[in-house]
Amino acid sequence: MDRKNFLIGKGENLTSDVIVRPGGQPKSPPYSFAEAKKRLTPQISGVVVDMDDLPDSACPDDNAVATLTINPEYIAKSFYPANLLRKIGLEAIGSRPRRITPDKRSREREPVEQYTTDLFVIGKRDSFRKWQENLDEWTSNSPESQDLVSIESISTPMASEKVKGVIGDAEKAVFEVVLHTDQLLGETQILDSFGSYLEQIGVEFEFRKRFYAGGLCFLELVAPESRAGDIAEFTIVRAIRKMPPLRMLRPAIRSSDVPSQSITLPDLGPLDTNTRVAIFDGGIPDNHPITQWATPFDTTGLGNKTAEFLEHGVGVTSAFLFGSIEPLQIPAQPFAGVDHYRVLDDEPGGNPFELYEVLERIQSILKSKPYDFFNLSLGPQLPIEDDDVHAWTAVLDEHLSDGSTLATIAVGNDGESDEQLGLNRVQVPSDCVNAVAVGACDTPGDDWQRAPYSSVGPGRSPGLIKPDIVEFGGSVQRPFLTVDASEDAKLLPTGGTSFSAPACLRMGAGIRAHFGDSISTLAIRALLIHSAESSELPRHEIGWGRLARNIDEIVLSGDDTIRVIYQGTIDASKCVRAPIPLPDSGLEGKVSVSATICYATKTDPHHPGNYTRAGLGISFRPKDTARKKPEQLHANTKSFFGKQRVGQTKIELRNDAWKWENCLHQSKNFLGKSLSNPVFDIHYNSRLESHGHNSSTPLNYALIITVRAKKVPTLYNDVIVKYRNQLEQIRPIVDIPIPLTT
Repeated sequence: MDRKNFLIGKGENLTSDVIVRPGGQPKSPPYSFAEAKKRLTPQISGVVVDMDDLPDSACPDDNAVATLTINPEYIAKSFYPANLLRKIGLEAIGSRPRRITPDKRSREREPVEQYTTDLFVIGKRDSFRKWQENLDEWTSNSPESQDLVSIESISTPMASEKVKGVIGDAEKAVFEVVLHTDQLLGETQILDSFGSYLEQIGVEFEFRKRFYAGGLCFLELVAPESRAGDIAEFTIVRAIRKMPPLRMLRPAIRSSDVPSQSITLPDLGPLDTNTRVAIFDGGIPDNHPITQWATPFDTTGLGNKTAEFLEHGVGVTSAFLFGSIEPLQIPAQPFAGVDHYRVLDDEPGGNPFELYEVLERIQSILKSKPYDFFNLSLGPQLPIEDDDVHAWTAVLDEHLSDGSTLATIAVGNDGESDEQLGLNRVQVPSDCVNAVAVGACDTPGDDWQRAPYSSVGPGRSPGLIKPDIVEFGGSVQRPFLTVDASEDAKLLPTGGTSFSAPACLRMGAGIRAHFGDSISTLAIRALLIHSAESSELPRHEIGWGRLARNIDEIVLSGDDTIRVIYQGTIDASKCVRAPIPLPDSGLEGKVSVSATICYATKTDPHHPGNYTRAGLGISFRPKDTARKKPEQLHANTKSFFGKQRVGQTKIELRNDAWKWENCLHQSKNFLGKSLSNPVFDIHYNSRLESHGHNSSTPLNYALIITVRAKKVPTLYNDVIVKYRNQLEQIRPIVDIPIPLTT
């Protein structure tokens, strides 16, 4: 095309607030109050007996933890049993997702296995005793009695349930202990009480490193493996596991068939000197040629550099600077420079404390320096779990929750591990909902597949679509080519998600270099997802698809296509209407509409099933004249995002699960005549620790909409002309460089 049709910005200028009254029918409870009281009375008595059996030292200040299993029909935040907890004197301190078959369903339906929530509550043991003694006096018309019918069962968490993974008989092991406490209470009371309990049961202890996130404390503890069950008796313990090792950084592919080849690097500095990028990895030699664009830093407390880690660090940095290098080509000028932080020392796998040490180094840098982008190609050697959030995930999601930083995280190279045991699932911390989890495909060309080594989803719900995206990561037939760690800069054939992740981040940095800060990092994330090449491959293998091959595919449109960016905010409990800009003449023939919405959110790691605090209910209204009833205030809705094809997942999704996913993408086909002033209505739902919460902070979102109508060759120009006072083309501030042939 002679004229370049760039992205159309300022879509938020078209939006307006609307009032949409929620629907829904009155709740029909599965149990009557009399049935609920009869069912739960013996269970409460059992809880009291279990708590009385605990030693006093295991119950700090006489507090103990119980589990309220919610009936699956009552897991929505609006049914949170606040009145019940208030009446008894209990406080919710966490939850976990669970699948159960309830004893009964409403409206005489047959019970089936369903997704529900275990709610962890804490209170004085005497409060539980009084509940047991007084329950018979409760009447059906009180608020707490109405909450009682939502409880399926009541129990005490057993120590054996808290011990995760395989525990051996070593005399000395490093454990990760997860405590139900926030930082204030942890540092002033809980750690002291936990220490007193350990002394009483004869476990020597030294509380080394610890991390707080939400209502959890992740604590490093050295103890005999045989004492894991005794440690778990402390009522505040949520989980205890042997400390996972740090994920080794050895490439998944190493080809010796490709002869070593010298390479000529570009002689220009970074295209964009304002964008701040960080890589946390194995280091770069001080005088290596790529230090023209990469500044090496050593974090504190490190041992000596190792050749293996330096090679990986150079490879990851090379992937960010140049992507996969083509032989006989001089790589293009890098989009941005990068700060490379060495966070690994000379004890690969030999230091049992390295996992928390590395996380502490990363957290310290992120707290002290603001970065627009960063990449992680390392983490715990641990596939994600559906009922627990790991310290790495919780800490990183907390940092990313304001949406100002775009992070790419490698999903890991265990895709060929045991599927039945879940060992092939994406690895911590690629389950961060506020980061882009990157897998690997086997070729940059056509007919691509997931690289066999690339770990697979699904992720946790929320955060179900993991990986988010795949990018070329190398294969035996087609290795990923990076600069090696030698001083004379040769090509190194390699492969793994360690390299596909920074290559994906490179594309994001390219968009920023191309357009400057007119496109936020949140919108860049949405653009990467939106422009991904779709495939019939299972969603749990490739996420939303393969990364676009070049920036032009993301930022340029044909004459018959528009791609509009909305970068807006929305207040809690409010609804924003986002119109799709179309010409007055309407559209002919078949029309494709694609939409992607992303937002960053604060998280509650102690409530993994209700992990995201923000959710968006999105209604699509394709035709403003279509109404089932004449008196309707708003046009009829039509399913758009709906439920995605996830593939092999053992997660039983709750009915409103997709509302709490903070990245959604979908494409639909329509007849042009069925679209008349189409809109998306976006409703912001806020929750806090599993229950309703009216946040005072507006939510930033990025919405990308693409419309293609092959029979309307003037679509782009028609929209630009019609909305010339509201929309604008986002023009590049610099041209994108291209590689040169040697």
